[in-house]
Amino acid sequence: MSPIGDDASALPDEEILRAQAYGLLAGLLSRAPDADALTALAAIEGDDSVLGAAYAALGAAAREATPRGVAEEFDALFIGVGGGELTPFGSYYRTGFLHEKPLADLRGDMARLGIERAEGIAESEDHIAALCEMMAGLITGAFDAPADLDEQRAFFGRHVEPWAPRFFADLEGSPTARFYRAVGTLGRRFMDVEGQAFALAV
Repeated sequence: MSPIGDDASALPDEEILRAQAYGLLAGLLSRAPDADALTALAAIEGDDSVLGAAYAALGAAAREATPRGVAEEFDALFIGVGGGELTPFGSYYRTGFLHEKPLADLRGDMARLGIERAEGIAESEDHIAALCEMMAGLITGAFDAPADLDEQRAFFGRHVEPWAPRFFADLEGSPTARFYRAVGTLGRRFMDVEGQAFALAV
């Protein structure tokens, strides 16, 4: 899965910004940022909006972080010995178990939309990073032409909105999270913005 499609350059600026937000979250939740990534994140300034303040907090967190510290934090939160503090999978959040009906439903929509599982990825497709990447790809046309708003809303409503806000709130409130607390805040606020925007666009 790749969040960048051939038609992305023709998108309105606000759609590119949405895709970039999903792509940023996907990257931060699939692996710990290295030194170069932290340097890039540290340059984020944000603005006075609610979402802009979350971006500013992420930039500040990156300026205080070290690659080793963030890697250790990522491991404790998401990997660990026998599992991390959080289990970032849709099936788990929605049913209490992995590989349940929400994953089967997601795979059905992926097949319909032409989204293929990337090779070499151990995690199931309902991992939060994968879903963020899929949303980015639907916006930019990574899997075909950019999906229209109804298709994006349907995918978000079926596979993201039912659990991702809770996951990001849990990440934001985790006693283990330091750098990733800012990621949780950004994710939670971005999910709020997306949900409100889809609701208003009906």
